[in-house]
Amino acid sequence: MTVARWLGAVRHELDRCASTNDEADRLARAGAPHGAVVTAREQTAGRGRAGRSWYSPPGDNLYLSVVLRPPLAPRDVPPIALAAGVGVCDAVNAAGVPASVKWPNDVLVDGHKIAGVLAEASCRGERIDHVVLGIGVNVNGTAFPGGLRTPPTSLRLALGGTPVDLPAFRDALLAHLERWLDRLFSGGVAAIAEAWCTRCPAIGRPVVADGVAGVARGLDADGALIVDTPAGPRRVVAGDVEVAP
Repeated sequence: MTVARWLGAVRHELDRCASTNDEADRLARAGAPHGAVVTAREQTAGRGRAGRSWYSPPGDNLYLSVVLRPPLAPRDVPPIALAAGVGVCDAVNAAGVPASVKWPNDVLVDGHKIAGVLAEASCRGERIDHVVLGIGVNVNGTAFPGGLRTPPTSLRLALGGTPVDLPAFRDALLAHLERWLDRLFSGGVAAIAEAWCTRCPAIGRPVVADGVAGVARGLDADGALIVDTPAGPRRVVAGDVEVAP
C-alpha cells in the first residue's frame, strides 16, 4: 500500500471534540505545519457545507481535518475540495465500494452519501495563511438519523455488513488525498479536472445547479462547474447540483 509522505507526518488523535476542523484551525493558528492531521473518535458539533450538521457518533467513522498551507491565492481555495473529493472517492473505490463525486463536495455510493468534504480558509489580505480541510467518511456506521437531505450509507453497509479496519482505511485515504493535492498544488485545476469529471456521473447530463438548468459539461480553470444553457454557458460556483429527472 502506498503511504503518504507529508500528509499526516504530524498527527493529533483525539477521543472527543466539538469539531476536528475547529481543533485543526486552533492548531494552525498556533503554528501547526502543512500536512498536520487531526482525527477524533467522536464529534459533538461536526459540520458540513453551509453550516449543516455532520452526524458523528463515537468510534465507527472517520472524522479528519488537515492543516494546509498552500502557495495559493484565496480565490484558489474551492478547488481544494474538488481534489479532496477525488482522493476520497479513490479511497472508497480501493476499499471495494464503487463511488462517485457530486458537486461540490460529496462522495456517493448508489446515490447515498458516504462522505463529505469541507475546506475553510484563513486569509491575510490576498494571501492564504492556512486552509483547514475537513473530511467525514461513514466507515462502520450502520444507523443514521432520519430526515437527511441525501440518504446516507457506509462502507460497512455497502460491503454487506463486513467491518472495515478504520486505521487502515484512514492511512489509505491520506495517501490518495496527498496524491491529488500534490497534483492540484503543482498543476492547478487542469491537473485534476479530467479525473474529477470522470468520477462525476452528472457530467454530460441535464442538471439543475444553483437554480440554473442545463447540461453539465465540466470544470473551468477556476474549478467552477460549467453548465450549458439555452442562453449559453453558465459558471456555477456555489449551491447544490441535482440531475434533472
